[in-house]
Amino acid sequence: MPLGYDVFIADPIPLDVREPVPNGDQRKFSPLSVTLIHGDRDAVLVDPPLTRDQAEDVTKWVEASGRNLTHIFATHGHGDHWFTADLLAERFGARVVASAGTIEQMRHNVAIRPRFWDALLPGQIPDSPVTATVPDGNRIDLEGHELIIVEVGHSDTDETSVLHVPDLDLVVAGDVVYNGVHQFLVESGDGGLDAWRKAIDIVEGLRPRFIVTGHKNKDLDDDAQRAIAETRRYLDTVDELLPQHETARGFFDAMLERFPALLNPGAIWSGALALRPEKTP
Repeated sequence: MPLGYDVFIADPIPLDVREPVPNGDQRKFSPLSVTLIHGDRDAVLVDPPLTRDQAEDVTKWVEASGRNLTHIFATHGHGDHWFTADLLAERFGARVVASAGTIEQMRHNVAIRPRFWDALLPGQIPDSPVTATVPDGNRIDLEGHELIIVEVGHSDTDETSVLHVPDLDLVVAGDVVYNGVHQFLVESGDGGLDAWRKAIDIVEGLRPRFIVTGHKNKDLDDDAQRAIAETRRYLDTVDELLPQHETARGFFDAMLERFPALLNPGAIWSGALALRPEKTP
């Protein structure tokens, strides 16, 4: 039987941060993409969401598909892409899998969870033990179709990966590629942008027609060429504008002027504070 895929978008949720974004927006989390790759009977879930409420919505969505969930895969270690994995795995009897590098980053995110993730979303995130294992050969079998874990290195964090589904001309790209949302730049210092570009090159080399990005404007399609080009343009613009602005606010305003249609300006404000910490007004 042929494969198919569907995408669930978890809408942005407000963060427990009093100070608004400089443009007046409330601080909030970017929309999250959860992907279900399915055959006739079984399915694989990619990048389970962050909060209990989001997991409940995803549970109903998976149940409505009528498929048996066999695996839950996380593209990288940021908690918004796996903190509800154990909760969903217990509900569906699925196996949680990831690359070896991602598993190490999962442990890191558990370690920083009290001072970072729980501080932003107090009381909303379930217990998140690291139960992921590495599948044989970095591959998942779905009704005889091969889903391939491709490790790409640093993107918006270290040790990231994507899931390549050759039979669908699809890559589920996590945060290697963005789609209509401001990119997370907090971990992009010290050559991070060049490493990110190399990760994009690896994804492009897989020649996908479709890319599901970890953070997506739900009104946009999954055209791979467009999403790759726009993600590269964003990184190139960071390299162009950052040297021109001595303050976080100046860089933020310049990026917002260049990309007025992208969702969640709070993401670029966080990046501006990280990239210009000593020059913040």
